[in-house]
Amino acid sequence: MLNMEIKNIQNISEDIKKNIQRVIVGKDNVIDLMITSMICSGHVLLEDVPGLGKTMLAKALAKSVDSSFKRIQFTPDLLPADLTGVNFYNQKTGDFQFRQGPIMSQIVLADEINRATPRTQSSLLEAMEEHQVSVDGNTYKLDEPFFVIATQNPVETGGTFPLPEAQLDRFFMQLSMEYPDFDEELLILKRFKSDNPIGELKSVVKASDIIEARESFTQVYVDDEIIKYILKIVRSTRNHDEIELGISPRGSMALFRGAQAYAAINGRDYVLPDDVKKLIKPIFIHRIVLGGYASVNGRTVEDILTEIVSKINTPVENIKAI
Repeated sequence: MLNMEIKNIQNISEDIKKNIQRVIVGKDNVIDLMITSMICSGHVLLEDVPGLGKTMLAKALAKSVDSSFKRIQFTPDLLPADLTGVNFYNQKTGDFQFRQGPIMSQIVLADEINRATPRTQSSLLEAMEEHQVSVDGNTYKLDEPFFVIATQNPVETGGTFPLPEAQLDRFFMQLSMEYPDFDEELLILKRFKSDNPIGELKSVVKASDIIEARESFTQVYVDDEIIKYILKIVRSTRNHDEIELGISPRGSMALFRGAQAYAAINGRDYVLPDDVKKLIKPIFIHRIVLGGYASVNGRTVEDILTEIVSKINTPVENIKAI
């Protein structure tokens, strides 16, 4: 019999997904992965060319959850204090008061994150990792569930500052929207012909529902053979001739937790090998640094990950829940 808490996670996921689908067309897989990341307390980097709906997807997700939301447009002149907040002197009271920055929201959209300077980008690190911000020696806890969705354009490099590996590693997944097919784009044109439906979206789940999901998804059973399968993939990235920087234990834990959450949103209290395979690229692609040999041969991270997975035997699906 399916664990009731896991069933609740599936119901929450389906409610959010159906709500987002009122705006976003044909991106079921991306939506599932976004929800998986949110349940895992991980943050998402949406990387793709302009106009594919990255910001729209982030807004639709935020509107689906009854929580505070802020959109921050990153620019080269944005300062760390513009994100975290600042202490100002109140002449009426004669005291310094703290004015919260937009990062102190539950769901934050960091639009075009690579347009801000490294100093401003680094101000996100504490918030993303510790769920807190420090201003003038004072620490402020962020309200839960805290979830950052960042976007960036991989094509345009003028006036941008690439995210360093340390900050990329803070993102649980890197996702791509990709171009819609003919039928999907036809539906988009029809749906948006008169008005933008995102204005009509209402919240369908409470913030407390997400917090409860974060506390219960770890009950999903992971067989020892699947754990070994994850480690074989991870260790292969560390010993590959074309990879300069392989997956760290943080990355292996992300894949482990991600597989649990992905199984839960699909209504299972046990992980299958296919859950792991589904998450390898979105969780690993931004954590791997290729060496010069791979670049010379025109090889990508996706190519190498596909090769690694193909060489490792998939565990027999003789998995049962406990």
